[in-house]
Amino acid sequence: MSVVINENEMKSILASRGPSGLPADVQLTPMAEALLREAQSKESGATYSEPIVPDYEYKWTPGNEPQTPAECHAFYHSPEITILRERMVEIGERMWKKDYVDGNGGNLTIRVGDHLVLCTPTLISKGFMKADDMCLVDLEGTQLAGRRKRTSEVMTHIGIMKRQPKAKACCHAHPPHATAFAVASVVPPTCMIPEAEVFLGQIGLAPYQTPGTAENAEAVGEVAVNHMSVLMENHGVITWGKDIEDAYWKMENTDAYCKTIWVASQLNGGKLKTISGSQAKALIEMRKSLGMDDYRDSWNDCELCTSSDFRPGVACAASVSDAPAADHPEYTDEVDALVQQISHEILKKLQRARSQRD
Repeated sequence: MSVVINENEMKSILASRGPSGLPADVQLTPMAEALLREAQSKESGATYSEPIVPDYEYKWTPGNEPQTPAECHAFYHSPEITILRERMVEIGERMWKKDYVDGNGGNLTIRVGDHLVLCTPTLISKGFMKADDMCLVDLEGTQLAGRRKRTSEVMTHIGIMKRQPKAKACCHAHPPHATAFAVASVVPPTCMIPEAEVFLGQIGLAPYQTPGTAENAEAVGEVAVNHMSVLMENHGVITWGKDIEDAYWKMENTDAYCKTIWVASQLNGGKLKTISGSQAKALIEMRKSLGMDDYRDSWNDCELCTSSDFRPGVACAASVSDAPAADHPEYTDEVDALVQQISHEILKKLQRARSQRD
């Protein structure tokens, strides 16, 4: 049987014998293998570059913003902002190809200064935009640059950005499954899928207000303070993140999660099983390690995984003694037998009445 060498053992081998001193017929853990590759690269004289995670977040120097129309025009056409405008075009096309938007629906924004926001224009298909279609506005919605008129719904995005400093970009769309939850005014249950817990947290629900109005910006902005994905009743979904790619990913996460919950609710009599509260807390810690806050951090186990408002019911992974009392009776075999007996008696009475009438 071959020997398995872990990271610490590999460090010891490399320190004492170098990369050529590795015993034959061994298996390496992923971290041990990475250490060996690095050591072999250094020994051969090749340069080793540490793997990176791309960062698309736009960072600006506070207090250093364009002021005059000429400065705003130059800023809009600068290489850095041009890259962001092109990225918005790409995200818009991905939204359109995923059937998240139809007609001229949906909008994208990126915050690019203390008081500056890039946004998509009004009355345009998100699948056929160009970089020069994007608009530059301030936090009051006043357009500063761009040949096309800005969308009225940018005010909802700004409503989020004003209240949540970490919201550097927003994505609004009408993905069918998540929008169905919004129309039904149903918040998807938590503690079902680890990826949703880590990358979305709890999904929020904002009451309906007319799109583009100050009331809508207020309602959605308040909910978005603690929720990176917000269902807007009878409207659609808005997500936010540190950059536009991150915000769009959360749109995909949200619709996929809602679709999965909807399909799962049709199986097994509609009983959905949650992970445990302690397992959910571990995912919240993972979420925090990625730089995302979670207002549920101090909640207890049953508070984290309660889905009592979701129908069909959810089977909590907590112990029976810890689980909250059910607010409706279980549909057991005894209940089924009783329903059949009552139905049989009703049919007998109807038949007797019909024969007397005839």
